[in-house]
Parts: sequence; structure tokens; C-alpha cells
Amino acid sequence: MDGRFKLIFLVAVLFLTSLPVIGILKGTDRPSVPDDGSRPQVATSEFHSPHDQETNLDLHSLDEMVEVPAGEFILGSDDGGYNEKPAHREFLDTFWIDKYEITNQQYQEFVEATGHRQPGPPSRYARKFEALRSPIQPVTYVSWGDADAFCRWKGKRLPREKEWEKAVRGPDGQTWPWGNGMEGLQANFDGDADGYPVTAPVGSFPADQSVYGVYDGAGNLMEWVDDWYIEDLYKTSHTDSGVKGKIPSTYKTMRGGGYTSRGIDLRITNRSFMVPDFRDETIGFRCASDGSLIHRREDGTETSRKN
Repeated sequence: MDGRFKLIFLVAVLFLTSLPVIGILKGTDRPSVPDDGSRPQVATSEFHSPHDQETNLDLHSLDEMVEVPAGEFILGSDDGGYNEKPAHREFLDTFWIDKYEITNQQYQEFVEATGHRQPGPPSRYARKFEALRSPIQPVTYVSWGDADAFCRWKGKRLPREKEWEKAVRGPDGQTWPWGNGMEGLQANFDGDADGYPVTAPVGSFPADQSVYGVYDGAGNLMEWVDDWYIEDLYKTSHTDSGVKGKIPSTYKTMRGGGYTSRGIDLRITNRSFMVPDFRDETIGFRCASDGSLIHRREDGTETSRKN
């Protein structure tokens, strides 16, 4: 009897311990989005959002860029985190930066023209993806490499970290695009009290616009910038975080707040970082360019960057 009891007990233990594995195997269907990031192409006409009809945004203006003139500005904050100190003056030459975060519509045009992988979560467990797909919402689930490839395709580049801060903050060192106070619903962040449980169509918050006309720096999405992340950048003699022939970090820098951000993450001076191949529903980007007024299109024609 002892032998039979031991055998029965062993079988029972093996069965119970196998239940989680059985459940995993049973629930593992073919992912709707393969891990390599590729997705079936979706026409922009299939994107939809309950807020699509509530914005006055001209879809033809999505590519518009604004000029940030040469001059000094205040970079960093003495009231922020270690990586934001010390606040100091920097000089930047004239550059141009996208007025809006890159949208689903713009990114889809890039995908269709180049065969680049679709934006999308690396697994079927991504939350809220369908609610993020309106053509005039900012594109999400793009890695740093995806963002860099898009900007290069447009004949532009990702903004450098210092450029991003000046373009969104302005030259005078204020905490947010609208000033130093935090009252009301000036940007899309910290929940859905503003009517947007996820991202809003770009340009939906007039207050979240810098003195140069750059929208959605405080809210909507965190944004990739060109720089490798250096924690003590402002305390060193570096004039640029990119060092030719050397990668000083394993992370790329992100700037700005997103629709889930709260607390200290909302300051324009806040510096975030992530591995460059990371993709998430809270991260997007915009492009920048050097000071030329002329933009050469992919077909070889030229047009003013002001469009």
C-alpha cells in the first residue's frame, strides 16, 4: 500500500504542478503582432477615434515646422533632479523643429513608402492599442531606431536634447510652455479628466504650446531625442552628448511628459532615458532640422520648411 500511495501522490503532484504550464500552452494563440514588430498594413482610413471630429487641425499642416532662432536660453533646473542640475545658459544656432508630434497618418505614409515595420506592441498584451490609432493622434510603439529612420526619410533628423528643451520651454527658463504655474488642464497628462483617457489629437491643447509654436511638449507623449543619455551632462564640459566614435551610454534620452505622467515628470526639464529598441504606448517623437529654410522632398522638389 505504501508503494501505491506514493505513486498516486507523485502522480497527483505532477498533475497539479503541470496545470500552469497547460494553461499557458492553451492560452498561447498566434500573437496578433509578431515579436519582430511587423504588422499587417492598415490603411489610414481604418483609423478612428471619438475625438476625430472635435479638432480643427488641418491635416495638411501636420508636416509644418517652426523656426527656433539662434540665441541663448536657460538649460536645466536647480529645482529638479540630479541630472537636471545646474541650470545654466547655453547658446544654440538657428534650427527648425516639427510643430506637432509625428502622427499615425504621417508614419503610415512612411511605412507604405519604405516597407519599414509597422508601429505596434511587441506582443498581444499591449493595452489600449486600438484607442491610439486615429490618423491625427501621435504615433506610439516606435523605437528610437524607428523614429530616427522616419526623420531621415523626411530629410530631417531627431532633435538634439538641448534643442528640444529650448523649443518647448522657451529662452527664459520657465517650468512649462505656459509659464510656471500648474492649474487646470493645460496639457494631456495625469489621467482622463481632460476627456482623453489616452493620447489626444496633436495640437488639442492650446496652452501646451511654446513661444515658438511647438505643441504638446508637456503632455501627450514622451519623445525620443537624438542624444545618448549622460546623467551628469550639465556638470561636465561636454557641449554635446554625442561623442564621435564612442557610445557614452546604453540608453537614449527622452524628453517631455506623456498622458500618464504626473508629479515631477511633468517638468519640461525632466530627463528620462530608455534602451533604444524599447517601444511603448507612452513614447513618440518629432523631427528637427538645421537652419536652412529649404526642405528637399523625397521626389527631389523643394519647399519652404514653413510649408
